[in-house]
Amino acid sequence: MKRGINTKCLHLEDEEGCFDNYGSLSYPIYQTATYAHPAVGESTGYDYSRLQNPTREHLEKIVAALEDGIDAIALSSGMAAITLLMEIFKPGDHVIVDSDLYGGSIRLFSNVSEKNNITFSRVDCHKEKVEAYITENTKAIYIETPTNPMMNVTDIEAMVKIAHERGLLLIVDNTFMSPYFQNPLKLGADIVIHSGTKYLGGHNDTLAGFLVTNREDVAEKLRFLIKTVGSGLAPFDCFLVTRGIKTLGIRMEKSQENAIKLANWLKEQKIVAKVIYPGLKEHPGYEIMKRQARGFGAMLTFQLQTKEQALGVLSRVRMIKFAESLGGVETLLTYPTTQTHADVPVEIQERNGLTNTTLRLSVGIEDAEDLIGELAEVFAEIGKDVK
Repeated sequence: MKRGINTKCLHLEDEEGCFDNYGSLSYPIYQTATYAHPAVGESTGYDYSRLQNPTREHLEKIVAALEDGIDAIALSSGMAAITLLMEIFKPGDHVIVDSDLYGGSIRLFSNVSEKNNITFSRVDCHKEKVEAYITENTKAIYIETPTNPMMNVTDIEAMVKIAHERGLLLIVDNTFMSPYFQNPLKLGADIVIHSGTKYLGGHNDTLAGFLVTNREDVAEKLRFLIKTVGSGLAPFDCFLVTRGIKTLGIRMEKSQENAIKLANWLKEQKIVAKVIYPGLKEHPGYEIMKRQARGFGAMLTFQLQTKEQALGVLSRVRMIKFAESLGGVETLLTYPTTQTHADVPVEIQERNGLTNTTLRLSVGIEDAEDLIGELAEVFAEIGKDVK
């Protein structure tokens, strides 16, 4: 019988009935760099922790199961995952990327990948004709959906069709949705990226990144690269993410519940010019989200009337933290223009609709009434009418 995702978060099926770890319900932390061999030509299955470590392997199997992949690679951060992934391309290759992406991804592509003679076309994949940008050197299409921070929604199955008809890889950064709400591999994508720092870890206490695939040829390349580059996730961090995943479902449900309440409340505030959340029926990607995901997530973006109001909110919040990152149990408010997207050229920010009035909210698991109450007080202090 196929298991539900909450069960997958707690139980790794192929390790059930195994008592190698003395029946411990918490998987051990194998804090070791190397492993003894019984004899020449014999191995315990582990040789050196840069190559593999039991704690990391356990976590990778869990993440692969959550995304319905055949293999997952656990790395030291989300950016480490994307950096490793770019090594599957060679000089002269061309990749189509979504215009609205996490600023760190844009920085990597512009300052590192292009230096290695990989070229990129930045496309609004949710609305532009992606086919028009494909060249004879194009090897992949790379998207986030929803995008960071403008919450654009791209039809994954439509991108799969475009990519696979032309022999291209489709790569999806699924960080915003987590495997709990969305599984791009099931929709035909080839590679899924996660910043495990975010919802998978869930507690703002560790960094991690993942690459998941359902293709043997891609998995083989990624395994060679992690062995060679040595950016695998450390055992203790693997333990923290494994522990975090156990509560992924209940955290995602509560955070989403709060996000829906906040989005609807923010819509009614005069100080707020625009609320962008794919769970609102007026969002242009609402119907696509209903079709390709099991929820709408807990990330939302809103824009105030002026820059001064945005800065005023950031300086006044107390329980809600003005901080980078997302996906933890605490609600975080981010100012993308000076934080996550500070290195993105102004012309790209403007093209994407990112302005100095834009705030990104990662909604946590607090009581929604307390979150609304704090924002109402902050808005009132700024001197605007609050309903």
